[in-house]
Amino acid sequence: MSDRVVCFGEVLLRLGAPARERLLQGGRLDVHVGGAEANVAVSLARLGHDAAMVGVVAGNPLGEAAAAELRRHGVDIGALARGEGRMGLYFLETGALQRPSRVIYDRADSAFARARPAHYDWPALLDGAAWLHLSGVTPALGSDAAAAALDAARAARAAGVKVCFDGNFRASLWAQRRDRPGPILRQLMAEADLLLADQRDIDVALGESSEASDDGAALATAAQRAFAAFPALQTMACTRRLQRDVDHHCLSAVLIRRDGRWVETPAQELPSIVDRIGAGDAFAAGLLHALLRGMNDPDTLGFALAAACLKHSIPGDFNLADESEILALRDGEGFHVRR
Repeated sequence: MSDRVVCFGEVLLRLGAPARERLLQGGRLDVHVGGAEANVAVSLARLGHDAAMVGVVAGNPLGEAAAAELRRHGVDIGALARGEGRMGLYFLETGALQRPSRVIYDRADSAFARARPAHYDWPALLDGAAWLHLSGVTPALGSDAAAAALDAARAARAAGVKVCFDGNFRASLWAQRRDRPGPILRQLMAEADLLLADQRDIDVALGESSEASDDGAALATAAQRAFAAFPALQTMACTRRLQRDVDHHCLSAVLIRRDGRWVETPAQELPSIVDRIGAGDAFAAGLLHALLRGMNDPDTLGFALAAACLKHSIPGDFNLADESEILALRDGEGFHVRR
């Protein structure tokens, strides 16, 4: 069975204020390569899979540096084209105490956003793939990006390639686009075999909100609505995050099957967070890895949650934890020094 996963989306440069400063307080910015789908590709490549990144980066030294960083981690960048336009950016100000973190996107008119849907030959790009991974960030970038994502999802379904769609709703990006996200996200979710979403994502896509006051009941209702609305959907999963303060979160995860099976992990305390950016992508990659390896549902969900937890300990967007580290955390092997 193929373990090739094709990830489609925009590769970004992250410019972060160092040492918890406000943006440009000290006149310096730390640079990392990232982007939701690129983060998944890097994680999967490091876990031993044939992971490919499809998209367009700027045809300039910044784009070349971003592509080289993906290649350094083992990602196949043969279908990562160079195009006219700029690199998409985002700026990160990491919070402290009562000051929350802040993300500012600067992605308008990027090389990826300017690419036409016809640029992508999806039958060729998906040849030999087991999964296609997409996220809700891409359609928020404009009508061309949305059309390309939908073309990819429909081509994958036609070719028998499974589709993983991460809701990744970004209100600020949709506000810049000035278009209704629901109808577009609904079309993409309709093509998914695996949907990474919680009740808020489902509410945005289907246009209604649950009246349940309990998060568990609201998620169960949302899952029922999703399975009814999307006949191709087989599995839905999400993390559940409780924020005790900026640096101390509590994370758990839920996996729901179409037949009603519900798996939930115990909550994990994360009391000294280094960097939470990319944790959802680490979760997505962990799920795909475990499914490709044929793990049972409790082990699959436990592996994905452990991957997400470990990402909180690593600076930058990428999850650099290896399989043995993730398994050790999942299986409770403790915090002994590895020698």
